[in-house]
Amino acid sequence: MKDVWTVSELNEDIKNLLYDHYGFLWVEGEVSDLRRPSSGHLYFYLKDEKSRIRAVIFRPMATPSGFTFDLEDGMHITCRARLSVYSPRGEYQLIVDRLEPLGLGALKKAYEQLKARLEKEGLFDAKRKKPLPFLPERIGIVTSPSGAVIRDILNITARRFPSINIVIAPVRVQGMEAPAEIVEAIAQLNLIGVDVIIIARGGGSFEDLYPFNTEEVARAVFASQIPVVSAIGHETDFTITDFVADLRAPTPSAAAELVVPAREDLLALVRTLSRRLKNSWRREMDRLFLQILDLERRLSHPKKILDALRIRIEENKKRLYYLTVFHIERFKKNTFYNSRRLLAASPHKDLEKRKIAVMSHRRQLYRSMLHRLHGWKQRLASISQLLETLSPLATLERGYSITTKIPEGWIIRDARTVYLEEHVRIRLCKGYITAQVKEVE
Repeated sequence: MKDVWTVSELNEDIKNLLYDHYGFLWVEGEVSDLRRPSSGHLYFYLKDEKSRIRAVIFRPMATPSGFTFDLEDGMHITCRARLSVYSPRGEYQLIVDRLEPLGLGALKKAYEQLKARLEKEGLFDAKRKKPLPFLPERIGIVTSPSGAVIRDILNITARRFPSINIVIAPVRVQGMEAPAEIVEAIAQLNLIGVDVIIIARGGGSFEDLYPFNTEEVARAVFASQIPVVSAIGHETDFTITDFVADLRAPTPSAAAELVVPAREDLLALVRTLSRRLKNSWRREMDRLFLQILDLERRLSHPKKILDALRIRIEENKKRLYYLTVFHIERFKKNTFYNSRRLLAASPHKDLEKRKIAVMSHRRQLYRSMLHRLHGWKQRLASISQLLETLSPLATLERGYSITTKIPEGWIIRDARTVYLEEHVRIRLCKGYITAQVKEVE
């Protein structure tokens, strides 16, 4: 053994000794000096009347999904933890990975917090609940194997339907180990394969019913592929499991009655349905018999039927002949009448008259056009003569010219508007001249 230890070596050795000696342990106490730094870890002291110990919950477990309730100062809890040493300061502390509330106030606060969170997630939604089978062949029961509950359920199921198979998944229904056993039992029954699962427990205090108010049990019930009936405590007791289950029974005995139909009731129903079926069958037979009698009375010899059909055919032939003759005569009369009207309304006579009228209108139109053209020619000549008289081109032909500014293009009427050396443009009768001003008078 070493004679001299460094502080770090000693702290590490103590840490290993604590780990090896204690392992996981459950510690009960009151929460005090709770701190939530920005790192996300939770630091607090767990104390009783005489002493206290430092505890820490690391960030992954300190999130809302890590525990089913919010930790508060003054809350009485039981926690599962490992005893460790914080080497830099040589302080030992509890590293917590599981919390359970103690005391009625803490339990009810944790209950309300978990209920609100699971309801928000939709675990209580009625649309997601599975229907129970009408007549299950195999029933799984999650309960204590030694309590009065299992005896009541077995007695009721045996009395109501003796041939139904019962699979018992024995679990503890109270204490810290109960939630894990209940979760495992639900998973095993889903693997074995039953038609419905009953989770049952007798009455008890709010603290006694705590395993059925845990998140792990609630999520196991919700994840079950098999319908789950919750029968926890008395009729006035409500647990988280009741809200998540597909059906809540007020008591375990009531759960057995809800799941297992009474054999005698089913036999009575079968007998009633059998009588109704026989009566219906007899009524149908009587109806068919009367129908056959009626058909026999109405049945005639084939020769009579053929003679009646032959007579009807002859009558129809005569009617068809007379109708054909009538329609032909009427068609002839209509054709003769329409021919005469057509001849009377022949367009040949009217066509000759219209040809003469067209020729007359054509000559009148020709004369009118000639007259108008002559008038337009005279008017055009008069306007042209007037334009030639007023046109500046006529003035330009007499030797005059028009001088304009360059580049403005406006006409120069006053010599004072022109400057020496300025270029101007002169329009003649024929063509243009660009000139430079040399003198202004």
